Amino acid sequence: MQVSDFNFDLPEELIAQFPLEKRDSSRMMVLERRSGNYHEAPFASFPDFLLPGDVLVLNDTKVIPARLWGHRPESGGRVQAFMLEERGKGLWMAMLKPGRRLTPGTVVRLDGCEHTFTVVEKFADGTAIVQFDTDDVLTLLEEHGQVPLPPYINRPPDENDKGRYQTVYAKHPGAVAAPTAGLHFTPEILQTIAAKGVKVRYLTLHVGAGTFRPVTVERIEDHIMHSERFLLPPEVADAINQAHAEGHRVFCVGTTAVRVLETCAVPNTRQVRAARGETSIFLYPPYTPQVVDGLLTNFHLPQSTLLMLVSTFCEREKVLAAYREAVRLRFRFFSYGDCMLLLP
Repeated sequence: MQVSDFNFDLPEELIAQFPLEKRDSSRMMVLERRSGNYHEAPFASFPDFLLPGDVLVLNDTKVIPARLWGHRPESGGRVQAFMLEERGKGLWMAMLKPGRRLTPGTVVRLDGCEHTFTVVEKFADGTAIVQFDTDDVLTLLEEHGQVPLPPYINRPPDENDKGRYQTVYAKHPGAVAAPTAGLHFTPEILQTIAAKGVKVRYLTLHVGAGTFRPVTVERIEDHIMHSERFLLPPEVADAINQAHAEGHRVFCVGTTAVRVLETCAVPNTRQVRAARGETSIFLYPPYTPQVVDGLLTNFHLPQSTLLMLVSTFCEREKVLAAYREAVRLRFRFFSYGDCMLLLP
């Protein structure tokens, strides 16, 4: 299958640059997996599509303010650092600019404080390992880092982004991009869902910067997926397995939750095993989800791995038809945009 099979025309002005005033005021395209029929509904009606006994699985990762600025003390040269992943005490993988000048042994002093980091190792893919002069890097990032907005948001972050580029249930720091399908939820919506008898459960997948990496090969089978850390707790696995055993459905909020559950799927069953680790699973047609019945997700980039994942829930042509309708109806796209519900 070709990457170009997942292309569609998207006017640039439909890429949402700011969040709506209210999280739950977004629009929702409802797509029926079997028939391919679709219609528009307000996101606030999402609880109406769930039934007692269903399980709703959300990703409770927390976005860290991963972008830092500093300078090289000996030259004054400006440095931008994007923290990607913790690798040890004070040790992080990062992307650095200007990368070529920041050779191993280079010291960078951070803006607004006396802390520094030292470049330890450089890699061919442009990443580096850096060692901070403190073990508590998360606190340092909270105090001096900036929200890492996606590259298609063409503006610097503002104070509003600190809260809005984060789900209301974010708990475990480690992501450098938000699980954006969850941005629509409010505490009140979650309470309404739980009051219906739906089991609301949480797993963790720390979304990496690779989620924005374009597919550069022609055949999607040749693409190598990025790896991300995850945790599927035993009690969540048990709730999913019980739901399926009793004939109920499992819904995921976001493609990240889907990737975890399909990673942990027991072959040839509708069950999952609790696990902790890393996943580089790449889901694309003709794969059909083994565990997940329904999906709430935002609208994704043309030719992206996320759009390919969505197309495992419903035929590619039907997904793209719904996307074209969303464009016609002027839906808002990507991280701060509207959403799509794929119904069993």
